[in-house]
Amino acid sequence: MIKVENLSKHYGEIRAVDGIGFEINQGEILGLLGPNGAGKTTFMRILTCYLNPTAGTIRVKDLNIKDHALEIRRMMGYLPENAPLYPDMLVYDYLRYVADIRGLDREAKRQRIDQLAATCSIKEVMHQAIGELSKGYKQRVGLAQAMMGDPEILVLDEPTSGLDPNQIIEIRTIIKKIGKEKTIILSTHILSEAEATCDRVVIINKGRIVADSPIEELKQSLGKESLIALAFRNADLAAVRAALGPIAGVAAVEPGESNDGILAVNVTCRTGEDIRPQIYAAIKKQDWQLLEFHQQFRSLENIFRELTKEN
Repeated sequence: MIKVENLSKHYGEIRAVDGIGFEINQGEILGLLGPNGAGKTTFMRILTCYLNPTAGTIRVKDLNIKDHALEIRRMMGYLPENAPLYPDMLVYDYLRYVADIRGLDREAKRQRIDQLAATCSIKEVMHQAIGELSKGYKQRVGLAQAMMGDPEILVLDEPTSGLDPNQIIEIRTIIKKIGKEKTIILSTHILSEAEATCDRVVIINKGRIVADSPIEELKQSLGKESLIALAFRNADLAAVRAALGPIAGVAAVEPGESNDGILAVNVTCRTGEDIRPQIYAAIKKQDWQLLEFHQQFRSLENIFRELTKEN
């Protein structure tokens, strides 16, 4: 449905988006992940025809953003990180105003507002001033605004930013309900949100794609590494590296958080086999006091940090 082709956006020497390309399928909830400044918002502004790219293009149903911007905008609903709300207006009056902009006739306007009030769970605040609402309700009103024209594609930039845990769950539930009928592109840097909501994730770092996969496949392909946490007394890092580094399947031996004469070490293992027996056998040969020995597998957060770290 959406095809991104070698897309770039430069601001002088800064490459906010740097030659990315991928496709988004109809009916998919795609999570666009990345640290702050990775290029997520810039990409979304290009997708919604707010910005022109430096190079490349985006095609939506074979329409490109350069020649068919108006047609593409009509297919989309966009909720930026700071929702475009008027705090002095009542919620109902604001939605009616948005419906007028979208060109809905009188009967369609009333039905659509009622429908969105139910979908976004804002019936009880329809006659309150927007400025008096909580952040969670404001985000729901923003979602209703984005959906007023019944768009095929919904673009949401950090929709849960600044919300408390209960409000995040409420917005997430609404997005999943909407996602049964719409194609949704969801920008976030909250990994738990992407894992709970999205069918697939594209991870961007410094304007480039570093991963593109369904979440479970990403966890299986990049999550085969495990981490063994060790703690010793009467040991030094160089000796531990010399003893454990040569073991087949050990990728790295790095210092952990050590204190009070205790050396903490993290051993990264790049193998599907359990090599704890070999590690323990190597430790037994040394004159060290072993205080801690446990294994943990990489979570989506671990994978995200690995893909987006500096070097």
